[in-house]
Amino acid sequence: MIINILIGLLGLGIVVFVHEAGHLLAAKAVGIDVETFSIGWGRKIAGFHYKGTEYQISIFPFGGFCKMKGEVLLQRAWDQGTDRIPHEAGAFFSARPWQRILVAVAGPLVNLLFAILVLSVIWGIGFSVQTFENRIVLAADYSEQSSQMPAAEAGLQTGDRIVAIDGHETASFRDIQQRVAQSAGRELTFTIARNDTQFEQPITPQLDRDTGAGLIGIYPWIDPVVASVSDGSPADIAGLQPGDRIVRAGGSATANSMQLLQIMQATGRPVPITVERNETTVETELVPGSREDGSLYVGIAFEAVEMPSPSLTPLQAVDRGTRETFRTLGLTIHSIGLLFQGVDLTQAVAGPIRITYFVGEVATAGLTTGVGDGVRAFFNFLSLVSIALFFMNLLPIPVLDGGQILLYTVEGLSRRPLHPKVVYRYQMIGTAIVLSLIVFAFLSDILFLTGR
Repeated sequence: MIINILIGLLGLGIVVFVHEAGHLLAAKAVGIDVETFSIGWGRKIAGFHYKGTEYQISIFPFGGFCKMKGEVLLQRAWDQGTDRIPHEAGAFFSARPWQRILVAVAGPLVNLLFAILVLSVIWGIGFSVQTFENRIVLAADYSEQSSQMPAAEAGLQTGDRIVAIDGHETASFRDIQQRVAQSAGRELTFTIARNDTQFEQPITPQLDRDTGAGLIGIYPWIDPVVASVSDGSPADIAGLQPGDRIVRAGGSATANSMQLLQIMQATGRPVPITVERNETTVETELVPGSREDGSLYVGIAFEAVEMPSPSLTPLQAVDRGTRETFRTLGLTIHSIGLLFQGVDLTQAVAGPIRITYFVGEVATAGLTTGVGDGVRAFFNFLSLVSIALFFMNLLPIPVLDGGQILLYTVEGLSRRPLHPKVVYRYQMIGTAIVLSLIVFAFLSDILFLTGR
């Protein structure tokens, strides 16, 4: 848990560093003096002074800031009741509007460029993902509640293969998940292979109000072939081994893992198991355990399909990284619209605590299959956070970069300095909005971590 938190804090620190570095570099490029560049907030715990700027790490690792010369001049003008902000060489408010706009844009822009760089490197190096084939199990076969899900209503059947969606090949269940998840409420054309025939079927994914993702009510078809067994688990005690195929459980045939799970849930313990092992049949008994949430625990991982990424040249990798970045940006913008369609905000909105948790979880989960997978998962998630930060910071909310861009654009178009009262009140409104969002995000994070 501590390792997860430390990895998460490192990840958040990298994203914030990239964002604030954009502001820093742009400010110095247009002649604005930067007094302090900090990763984190609060009391300084380490740092150094270089060319007029104090670079530091502060005690609270959430966020960071780039303090520019002359920011106090706004407060001074407000206190003194003057009609313009005092001019000082190198001060932020003494710079021209277009220069301040450039500084405000630079932070989010560098976040976007960081995401493109990370994804380009990931695609250039190459990777493989563990997934399952494009054959499906209908959720309605195992749950009455799922009988009203889109897949069941469209007539899909367990054993069908979804070979394409809207003309795009779906070689794995992961491909299906990605296209369905990002298409809530939008009709898709599924190409279905059943027995020796293929046909097309329109299906509209249903909105999951907890996550904002699209659902149609399917599971992956997973052959009940054991890939690994956890030490000391019920499966280990029953003598199951990697490579075993579980062909019967509780007297019934098991064609896929969902059938096996259903039988174990319905059968009294212990569950008689028939296993095919090295062309022989082995009979044993399995006594499933229980997790804290009441779900069954067996200790088996089933065989997955390893799918390598395509081999790309450096230019192709940059192209793919750029397209993936803008595809993710499009999904981020789309997700904002879902907030007005009844999505549970406490589930959909994540604050710094939850982001830290997710970064750590994703990275450590990746490390279980190798250091390379862990590093890739870590930076892949950081690219997602950077893209979200790019978009959120450009929203026209006072205090955020987008709000500042709007303010300085108005100043530039009016061709006269804004009155300190206008700027100050604008900042106060923005501060109130942002603080409200921060409080909501923290409460949302606490509810998430406590499981409520």
